[in-house]
Amino acid sequence: MPPSTLFRSEEMSLIQLFIPSEVSRLTVSHLGERGLVQFRDLNPSLSSFQRSFTAEIKKLDDLERQIRILSEEAEKHDIPIPTCEFDSPEVSRPQTIREIDELYELLNTNEQKILQLNSSYNLLQKQYFQMIEQHLVLQETGVFFQEVQSEESNIVRSSLDATQTSALLPTDVEAGITDPSARSSAVGFVAGVMSRQKINTFERILWRSLRGNLYMKQSEIEEPLWDPQSDEAVEKNVFIIFSHGKELLGKIRKTAEAMGASLYSIDDTPEERRAHALRISARIEDIKNIMDNNNQTRRMELEKVSNDLSSWFTIVKKEKALYHVMNLFNYDQNRKCLIAEGWCPTNDLAALQSALKDSSENAGASVYPIMTELKTKKTPPTYHRVNKFSAGFQGIVDAYGVAKYGEVNPGLFTVITFPFLFAVMFGDFGHGVILSIIAGYMCYKEKVLKKLDGGEMFDMLFGGRYIILLMGLFSIYTGLIYNDIFSRGMPIFKSGWNWPVPTQEKEIIDATFNGSTYPFGLDPSWHHTDNFLLFTNSYKMKMSILFGVLQMSCGVILTVFNHVHFKDTYAIWAEFVPQILFLLCIFGYLSVTIIFKWLTNWSSSPVSPPSLLNMLIYMFLSPGSVDPKDQLYAGQGTVQLALIGVAVICIPWMLLAKPFILKRRHRNMVHANPIEPPKLDDPPKITDGQASEEEVNQVFTEEMEEEEEFDFSEIMIHQIIHTIEYCLNCISNTASYLRLWALSLAPAQLSAVLWEMILQLCYSMEYPLNIVSIFVGFAIWFILTLGILLVMEGLSAFLHALRLHWVEFNGKFYQGTGHKFDPFSFKTLFSGSEDD
Repeated sequence: MPPSTLFRSEEMSLIQLFIPSEVSRLTVSHLGERGLVQFRDLNPSLSSFQRSFTAEIKKLDDLERQIRILSEEAEKHDIPIPTCEFDSPEVSRPQTIREIDELYELLNTNEQKILQLNSSYNLLQKQYFQMIEQHLVLQETGVFFQEVQSEESNIVRSSLDATQTSALLPTDVEAGITDPSARSSAVGFVAGVMSRQKINTFERILWRSLRGNLYMKQSEIEEPLWDPQSDEAVEKNVFIIFSHGKELLGKIRKTAEAMGASLYSIDDTPEERRAHALRISARIEDIKNIMDNNNQTRRMELEKVSNDLSSWFTIVKKEKALYHVMNLFNYDQNRKCLIAEGWCPTNDLAALQSALKDSSENAGASVYPIMTELKTKKTPPTYHRVNKFSAGFQGIVDAYGVAKYGEVNPGLFTVITFPFLFAVMFGDFGHGVILSIIAGYMCYKEKVLKKLDGGEMFDMLFGGRYIILLMGLFSIYTGLIYNDIFSRGMPIFKSGWNWPVPTQEKEIIDATFNGSTYPFGLDPSWHHTDNFLLFTNSYKMKMSILFGVLQMSCGVILTVFNHVHFKDTYAIWAEFVPQILFLLCIFGYLSVTIIFKWLTNWSSSPVSPPSLLNMLIYMFLSPGSVDPKDQLYAGQGTVQLALIGVAVICIPWMLLAKPFILKRRHRNMVHANPIEPPKLDDPPKITDGQASEEEVNQVFTEEMEEEEEFDFSEIMIHQIIHTIEYCLNCISNTASYLRLWALSLAPAQLSAVLWEMILQLCYSMEYPLNIVSIFVGFAIWFILTLGILLVMEGLSAFLHALRLHWVEFNGKFYQGTGHKFDPFSFKTLFSGSEDD
């Protein structure tokens, strides 16, 4: 990929297409396969119901609904549905209108069959469970009647008062009198099935409403029964209630029905009950056989269409996308063609012309679509051509804001600066190796892992696999610079320090410098010293300032490219020059003094190393004067006074230069070209997506964008805010880079704690306990290293690196006010969410 593609967005062209009606669907389908054009809506005043292809879209919506119903039914019956990719041969070609009509008839037929079978099955299922309930009621009430005959009055006395007993269970029942006319004047009963959760409430309601004038018997049903109202299995009880009088029995029935009970009639004699039970058992068996046949028939029907459901869904979705896009076009009745307008990358115009030609040749049409390029002052969408490597880094930039068209794209610099700043905070050779192995595996197996559905978190990690790989590789590099592997030093080369042998335990010894410099990175001898933390603090803090000033200076320099591209060359000396001078006169000077202090041999100097923080503070508190004890070089006071003077001059320079230049340019423009009031013409009238040739020409004729009214006070206020913000941000942003120092200490200290508290403790145990403890300790150490250091600290370093790029770097030159190029593409359609 050429660097210019990442440095700035691609050049875009506004194109106009005249597509003959007979090849319109085929042409739009070819464009959807290529993904070259972002179409504009030429009918913004029309609602979705007034557009040309609303009827076709409604028909496709109905097809999609039918496919979804068949798919749900297939899933209920555990019938596998093979997946179909959008670019597979059976769906890649555009479908003809006749094929869509045949698919509509086929789906209608299958839907009616399945719905009819479902309706019959539901009815049979309802009858089946009703028969089951009735059979259970007969069975349980039969047992109850046997108990009544055997126990006689003992049951009555244990349940009710003696005065009520004579009324509820008269002697004719106990004596076996079965004449209905005789019993109706005495005792009647109601039997049925009710949910177990409601049965106790039901009993209390009846007891209070009937004032205890009843006798109720219930038993639990072991297996749950299907409830048609809730469409789920419910635990139920069988009950039978005795009372006398038609009014009381009617009240019991109404109360039971109101609480969702199923009531069933019971025969009077045991012989009739047994015969009824036999008839119900036979009926249950018949219904079960019919339901099995229904299921088998339904499964066969679903298996016939299951292999095609995915391809049908893909076809319908592509057809809907075609008509949605074609609704953005205008229809020219005179030319019998669709007129479209959209944005296309200038480098892809030849490919677009080839796609239009191929679509006509495949359709066998004698006419070809015509493409013309329009001149416009409208702001095009922003398009950065990326590959699988650069897509993740560009996504980091786009998350902050899409670049304005023609604006410098930070994505090119993010490829290097983002993993490097991450590694400065995460610098450990061992952690970097683990991170690189994980990311390298995802890159090596990307074709296999790409098809894996691992959830949102996995997709996020897989999409940033190349970012993680570079973060790991840069962490290996900074780990070598820090000479740090799991908080331990790596004696790769000979140390520059000599350590004498201690004569007694816990003796404090001083190392001697042998005059040789460690070839690469930090000398591992520092890991054993008492002042290791003091040394690394000073080193990493100054290093963070240097990196921050360098990156912010690069961000300010990149504003020059934006000024040149947008032809605001006056802003180079009105904004860029004072901004870079202000930054370098203060923090650039601080960076120079840091390097100067590092290069000075203070062991041979008569004075101690001065504090650079105090130097920066007194540079403003007492300009021009430097304490001899804190002096770095001769003439330091004069140099600092000059730098302060330049920085102070830059503030009104930034504040006043740009507003007065714009005011003078506006005044000269008004005198040179006096503006006449524009004549307002009636807008073209377009209805139902159709327009006359004159109206179409008016729609496609690009009008000059109106210039914003010049307001000097508004510009001045904006410039005051911008100047104050820049001056304060130079201080706060520089201090913000100290997070590179702070966060680099946390993983090192945590890693040292894990090493000392786990591995070192296991090594110190006596034999043979140390053999087992080493294996257990290593497992615990490795899990904590992955969970705390790689995941938690890695995520923390990632977020802080992201913040440094979004605020400290991008804030210097990047506006991010553009809109992204979103071409019509089937690939994007099928890779996005259902809402997209």
